[in-house]
Amino acid sequence: MSFTAEVKDELARVAPPCPACEKATLAALVRIEGTLFVSGPSRYRVEVATDAPAAARLVVRLLHTIYQLKTNLTMRRSVLHKTPNYLIEVPAQPHLADALRDMGVLSAEGGLEMGVKQALVAKPCCAAAYLRGAFLGSGFISNPKSDFHFEITVESASLAEGLVELMARKDIAARIMQRRSSYMVYLKSGASILEFLAWTGAHQAALSMEEERVVKSVRNDVNRMINAEMANQQKASNAAVEQIYAIRTVIEHFGMENLPPALQDFIRLRVTYPEASLKELGERANPPLSKSAVYHRVRRIESMAQEAAAGE
Repeated sequence: MSFTAEVKDELARVAPPCPACEKATLAALVRIEGTLFVSGPSRYRVEVATDAPAAARLVVRLLHTIYQLKTNLTMRRSVLHKTPNYLIEVPAQPHLADALRDMGVLSAEGGLEMGVKQALVAKPCCAAAYLRGAFLGSGFISNPKSDFHFEITVESASLAEGLVELMARKDIAARIMQRRSSYMVYLKSGASILEFLAWTGAHQAALSMEEERVVKSVRNDVNRMINAEMANQQKASNAAVEQIYAIRTVIEHFGMENLPPALQDFIRLRVTYPEASLKELGERANPPLSKSAVYHRVRRIESMAQEAAAGE
């Protein structure tokens, strides 16, 4: 099961905080996944298609319990896709038009409602329920082990803007991108996706995502430390090679016996421990030397090597 399917399954089982929440969830599902057919004045029928079995069961249950509407459920399996698709048919019947107006599918004048009906999302819990239904309808969330990505696809700009406004109530900054004839409401920030999951009731999914965020953070920190250590080692190795070349030039030009004892001691340490850092060389000296003292000897040898090279 994909992570999206897991999230939808969890969201479909959320216990509503108030009776109006279920109506908000159903309204979003019908708005996003439903198709309205008109066969005459005030004569409508609706089809709702979903590939999430938990969402299909939820739609059927809510249509029955809230509006006492008759439904027909059909499971279809396409040739191209192995996963089944569920079609909920709501045939023409009395009070269907009233139910569609109540869900914000039809306006009071009989036309299509393009945005979010504000009466459905007046309370914070109902706003979360509407977003829950929107995600159940056309939501997608990538596996948290990969890059974070979240989107809800709708067919109207007004509805997309309405979803963005609902998320903004919880300080979730969503954006809209037009994709052909549809509009994608998306989140890229892991923190925003986590906030959405927690607010809409997908607490287990939020915990799973948070665990992956921690693992990613630790892994990134370790990688940064390893890369930094490797870079430091490479830098130290390059510096040691340059020092040995300088030492060879100094000895060939001045002679080991003609150098000050402090430089002779450093040369013996560097040749004996070619991969050691300056700090480690200082610790091996007798008596021990500070890093700055060792560095002073290095600069003296490098300066003498430059003098020798210039004299040639």
